[in-house]
Amino acid sequence: WAEKVKLIEWMKPFSKVMKFDPPNHEWFIGGKLNATVSCIDRHVFGPRRLKAALIWVGEDGEEHTYTYNRLYREVNRFANALKKLGVKKGDRVVIYMPLTPEGIISMLACARIGAIHSVVFAGMGTQALRSRLEDSQAKVIICADYAFRRGKKLALKPTIDEAVRDLVFVEHVIVHRRGSRPGDPPFQFESEREHDFYDVQDGHAIHCPPEEMDAEDPLFILYTSGTTGKPKGVVHATGGYMVGTTYLARAFYQIGENDIYWSTSDIGWIVGHSFIVYGPLSVGAASFYREGVPDYPSPDVTWELVERYGVNVMFTAPTAVRMWMSH
Repeated sequence: WAEKVKLIEWMKPFSKVMKFDPPNHEWFIGGKLNATVSCIDRHVFGPRRLKAALIWVGEDGEEHTYTYNRLYREVNRFANALKKLGVKKGDRVVIYMPLTPEGIISMLACARIGAIHSVVFAGMGTQALRSRLEDSQAKVIICADYAFRRGKKLALKPTIDEAVRDLVFVEHVIVHRRGSRPGDPPFQFESEREHDFYDVQDGHAIHCPPEEMDAEDPLFILYTSGTTGKPKGVVHATGGYMVGTTYLARAFYQIGENDIYWSTSDIGWIVGHSFIVYGPLSVGAASFYREGVPDYPSPDVTWELVERYGVNVMFTAPTAVRMWMSH
């Protein structure tokens, strides 16, 4: 592991690889870093600046591509917005969003300023969301007004409104308003603590210095499903997680910087954290992802997308598949 740490960027070197005092253990003691430096900065200030970092396709065919340079700007802009709202290192931020670019930008913006993000799968209901808000004592929730699934709009905002009701420790609710269609009622904010995802940002504030994090500082909390009792919040430390995830992305999934990689997971799960966001971005690959189900609007849609976008490495549980596509 002393050798594998070279896969990521460090602000200050560590003094010792591991300290184990059962049941406690620490990794890369004394080392300082920020996850976004490995995932974004080192590519922006290198030859991958204009290379695709994220390729997103919506269920309705909407598409957005983010180069590493554009991703840098979007993450820094939103990180500055969070700081303006008073979010600081160590604060918890819950993210309740569908699989959209704004969800990933929110994760990375939290990491940028040292806030601890906790992504809650957007398919979970009011009580599941509320229990995670209460347990983490989240200062902010970032959410979307609705998600798409099988051609239908699924309203998320009513779930959020009910979950945060009477939770005074939730100071801000940031809503990604995805627009309205003909016949939709105009979107209305419910209280003064609610903000629009884009309106809260300053279009000129595209630089935000990365917070220096200790290797043992938390990067994120991810809760268990709760099917066997109260959900448990698993805390992932910055240094060990980034080294392990980057190593696995390279060695197990064999993702390289020239690959277009698709994980069919969701950011609400650990696979989505590691192999949609942090792993592929750390190695400089293009991470492809799609909102929606794999058999809508037709059973062939997944393979049509693979061919159309040139996806050559794909993770779909329980196995990873490398597909050599003809060009």
